[in-house]
Amino acid sequence: MSTPVEETDQADGEPADETAEETGAAGDPDDPHAGDTEPLLLDRIDALRVLRASSNEEKGQLLEEIGGSGKVEQDIVSELSKVKPLWQPAEFPEAHRMAMRSLEVLDRNGSRNASLPPMGPLKPIAQWIVQQLTRWIVKGYVNGLITNLRKLYERRESNSIWGSPAQVMLRRARINAEQVEQGFKGNPVGIPTFLLGGAVVSSALSGIVNLVAAALSNSLGVVAVGVLAVLVLGSLSWAAIYSAAVARRRIRLTTDQPIRALYDTIGAAGNPPRDQSYNFAVLAIVLMVLAVLVVPPVVYWAVSQA
Repeated sequence: MSTPVEETDQADGEPADETAEETGAAGDPDDPHAGDTEPLLLDRIDALRVLRASSNEEKGQLLEEIGGSGKVEQDIVSELSKVKPLWQPAEFPEAHRMAMRSLEVLDRNGSRNASLPPMGPLKPIAQWIVQQLTRWIVKGYVNGLITNLRKLYERRESNSIWGSPAQVMLRRARINAEQVEQGFKGNPVGIPTFLLGGAVVSSALSGIVNLVAAALSNSLGVVAVGVLAVLVLGSLSWAAIYSAAVARRRIRLTTDQPIRALYDTIGAAGNPPRDQSYNFAVLAIVLMVLAVLVVPPVVYWAVSQA
């Protein structure tokens, strides 16, 4: 039998427990966020959550949640799952030989003169400019591609079983790539280097600057410079677009299929390097837009201020 004192203690204790529970739910009475069930705004900002993470593992997990998963992440998982250094070792020697032959043919013929539409006496000048721009695109592509192949052979050789047939084939291919790489490397512009950086270019640029400065001294000269600038920029943009088209066609005819076949036999190596013909054409279009839309207003403003 409980005594009145014990009953009093129990009766007094019940409100105390309820008060404690309410205090625990409400938290600190001085805290303005006490009792909130929603996370704070700072906790909902991903970047700040990463900064407040307590361990490297938690930081890495939060970063992965922010970045999500896309095609690049899928490619990473797919390439890591293919552990063989050569996906089709039986076809690799022939694919390597064909790729080297296609590079040889492209290097020899890629920068030859292209057929141009009738232009009268300006045709030799236009043909020379187109040839130089085409050479720039083709040589840059060949230089980058042979370096990429050499690096790919090196890395696949390094993760091959020592003495295995795949390792032997990759070693031979890597040696071939190193042997021909220096021969393919060359000046992408068919102009001697000493002319590009010597007194000839400096003298020519100085003469052009002096002529332009003299022409800008009167309104008629400003108009003449503007018209000349539009013609020059428009001609260069046309030449760049035409050169990009010629280079893309020659690269497609020579190396696109052999290099794609080589990458397929190696396996899990991503896509082969692309040439810069598309980027070159985009820059040429931007140059043409500048010639048509920017130069005339500038000339009009200069004449009005004269």
